[in-house]
Amino acid sequence: MTQPSLDAVKAQAKALRQALQARGTVVSHAQALELIARQHGARDWNTLHARLTRQNVLPELAFGDRVAGYYLGQAYTGEIVALSGPAGHHHVEIKLDQPVDTVRFESFSNWRRRIRGTLDVDGRSHRKTSDSAPHLIVEKVSS
Repeated sequence: MTQPSLDAVKAQAKALRQALQARGTVVSHAQALELIARQHGARDWNTLHARLTRQNVLPELAFGDRVAGYYLGQAYTGEIVALSGPAGHHHVEIKLDQPVDTVRFESFSNWRRRIRGTLDVDGRSHRKTSDSAPHLIVEKVSS
């Protein structure tokens, strides 16, 4: 079964809201989205939204995978040496090919050879820096 597009389900919610309003039942846009989500078998709108936007999902990670990305704004390459948890909440540890300096001050350094984080389905850490950038961004490197 093919999934509808995000635009299609939003249009369904809008049409449902208008149809209910025409019959005297006023619902908010958020309530209409929740009802449409349930019609598509999701427990709520956020779940349906996540399901429909998974085109950009990080390929499934595995122990030993080669990865690249950014840690605290510093580019890195490395290998996954520990991995646990379900997709969308992977706890990952990466052994870096080259150490990265996690401090941006000229007078101080903190070189890391291994990094850890918890990743969402897009390969981004849940934790963010003060400028809202993810602490860790992981992309699988093709072999």
